[in-house]
Amino acid sequence: MRDSDGNPGQTVPGTAAVDHLLGRMSLREKVGQLNQRLYGWQAVERTQRGGFRLTRVARAELDRWGGLGALYGLFRADAWSGRTWTDGIRPQERAEVAALVQEEVRHAGQHGIGALLTEEAPHGHQALGATLLPTNLSLAAGWDPALVAEASAAVAAELSASGVHLALVSALDLLRDARWGRAEECFGEDPLLAAELTRAVVCGMQGDRRGAIGAGGVGVVVKHLAAQGEATGGRNGQSSVIGPRDLRELHLPPVRAAVEAGALGFMAAYNDIDGVPCCANRALITGFLRDECDFDGIVMGDGLAVDRLTEMTDDPMAGAVTALEAGVDLSLWDESFVLLESAAAQDRHVAELVDAACRRMLTLKQRMGLLAIGRGEEDSDPRGPVRERVTVTGGGTRAADIGNHDAARLSRRLARQAMVLLHNDGGVLPLTREARGKVVVAGPNGLDVTAMLGDYVPPLPEGAAPGLYAALREALPASDIVWAPGLPTPAQLKGADLVVLALGGTSHRAYDDEFAANGALIAKAEATSGEGVDMADVSLPEGQDVLAAALRQVVTCPIVAVVIAGRPHVLTTVVENTDAVLWAGYPGPFGGRAIADALLGTEEPVGLLPFTLPSHPGAVPVRYNDRHPAQNVYRDAREPVLFPFGFGLRYHQVVFENLTAAVGPATVRVSVDVGNTTNTGTEAIVPLFAHRAGGRVLPRRRELLAHRRIPLPPGARTTVVWDLPVRTCFAEGALHRARTDLYVEDLHTPIHPYSTPELAVRPRDGRNPL
Repeated sequence: MRDSDGNPGQTVPGTAAVDHLLGRMSLREKVGQLNQRLYGWQAVERTQRGGFRLTRVARAELDRWGGLGALYGLFRADAWSGRTWTDGIRPQERAEVAALVQEEVRHAGQHGIGALLTEEAPHGHQALGATLLPTNLSLAAGWDPALVAEASAAVAAELSASGVHLALVSALDLLRDARWGRAEECFGEDPLLAAELTRAVVCGMQGDRRGAIGAGGVGVVVKHLAAQGEATGGRNGQSSVIGPRDLRELHLPPVRAAVEAGALGFMAAYNDIDGVPCCANRALITGFLRDECDFDGIVMGDGLAVDRLTEMTDDPMAGAVTALEAGVDLSLWDESFVLLESAAAQDRHVAELVDAACRRMLTLKQRMGLLAIGRGEEDSDPRGPVRERVTVTGGGTRAADIGNHDAARLSRRLARQAMVLLHNDGGVLPLTREARGKVVVAGPNGLDVTAMLGDYVPPLPEGAAPGLYAALREALPASDIVWAPGLPTPAQLKGADLVVLALGGTSHRAYDDEFAANGALIAKAEATSGEGVDMADVSLPEGQDVLAAALRQVVTCPIVAVVIAGRPHVLTTVVENTDAVLWAGYPGPFGGRAIADALLGTEEPVGLLPFTLPSHPGAVPVRYNDRHPAQNVYRDAREPVLFPFGFGLRYHQVVFENLTAAVGPATVRVSVDVGNTTNTGTEAIVPLFAHRAGGRVLPRRRELLAHRRIPLPPGARTTVVWDLPVRTCFAEGALHRARTDLYVEDLHTPIHPYSTPELAVRPRDGRNPL
């Protein structure tokens, strides 16, 4: 087990007290701790006086179990929950509502055990008035784990001030297929970049060595475990047909990074891996996660994922027992997990598994201060005095103030970092003063800010953030900014100095949409990305290619395309018919201003693609770290890659020189000189790639070994140095003729594992890859 600082091999304080409490609990109370059946937004209701009280549904659940294991989404506000600024919980009300819920939960049982409050926070909290960040795919384009950690800490401060204990955070999925609607939730297609950003999120929210828990931080439940991004055909939740080697090399590094960072929870994914559903995969949850990685927290099933096991077991109780045996501790909305009470009453082995899962839940609650043990005399009533008042007035609280301004500032910085310049014919960007006279903004994403937010977001207050058109009007008050919702008319284009074409997709959910039982979108004409919106064709939606080509035919001034999207779209036609292309991802509520800053050169776009952009919709999936080249294979798409992973242009020249590598007994020291030849300060992202040949496995074409984002003052020159473990620099089981080619930009340096006599690279042992 781990201690309170996350160090392995020591006993967690309070273990004896947790065991004592466990021994006093009934089977029903234990099973109640493993269930999270309520939709949190249905647990409280506003009274006529403006306060809040528990609903009958919530009281029935508390009475049934004598308490509550966890409550999901108490503050969630979005189209699925139906909560708005009219009837949802406002920022200044959160802390008191959380206190009300905890008081009711503690008094529902005999042991005074509070409930874990869990909230969706994939890129900011999904609650009214909460700070939103760019989606993960945009964060990855900035290649800046330190800033991601800082922003995550600021979001955690808001959550903690609201009474939240656990944040459900997307981090583990890799973007292995552009057709997958949840691509926006990924940190790109590379396991190293995803692992580093996952570590940043966990350390930011929980603090280093879990030090922020109880001190302005929250616990993190990282999702999804595992390989969900590998689902066949990009179809959400379906089979991931993947070998054990690729599972370990590609999809498990972010998992291991999260454990090493001290993550307190994981969420088991919907998909199966070679036929075994993740919620039933004991080799994955217990074998790899708990035994090999020494994970000491809880595992939660994804929403209704345990109920889905009935398709495999043909019996709900058997499905619940299978998930419990695999290592799932806490279900989410499932009906089958309540059957564990009957299963445990009939089978001692199941009863022991219930005890083990409940012990992990209670240990986490002890860490969060939700147990009465250790607070005073053991013989006193752990529930404390009953309050006469069971409603809150929504009065003053600091929940709306703590961390909010800092998180917003960091969200703005992250949005600026998300900009990737893909195409800039003739140096059209940044815009010159002459090109700012009359600007026509066209395309489906030019007006509303909602397209920039991504999935899992609350409604913004009216006028809270500008879209691109409004942001350009702010940035260019002396210019004539014209909005054209479709193909601009000749009158709108007359005298135009520039056309900004806002393309891409949207994950926006409307309040009249239809949703599945787990909140995924069922049917929607507008959304082109997000959960429940997998696409067979990753071309730009809604005839946008036709729009770009038609515009080129009638416009003589420069056309700049801005792609606001949550997945890699095919941009071949757009590049051919525009003068510049800026990829913005889903940059969040500050995206409009960030795009305007990039176009005007106020902030230089220096981001790099965290994924591969295909040139043809039929060429996907295509990834930079595949083992075989995709070029010259398809007769109708000889070059399937339009822009590779790590691609990005810039306004100011940065020079890379003198790439060197020195092989030592345990490490390889790699260095490269980076220079800014201009009189303007900038930043640079320096990625180090490798091609590792000479082992016993077919090598990947390229792999990311390291990266660094650095500031470069005017005329500055600096040396970037990495000390990398030998085992990561050479192929598994490297032979005497082994060679690794290192790359930074156009620089190339070959190294050999036997450069020094004392060095030898050994193959891994033959243990179970899970």
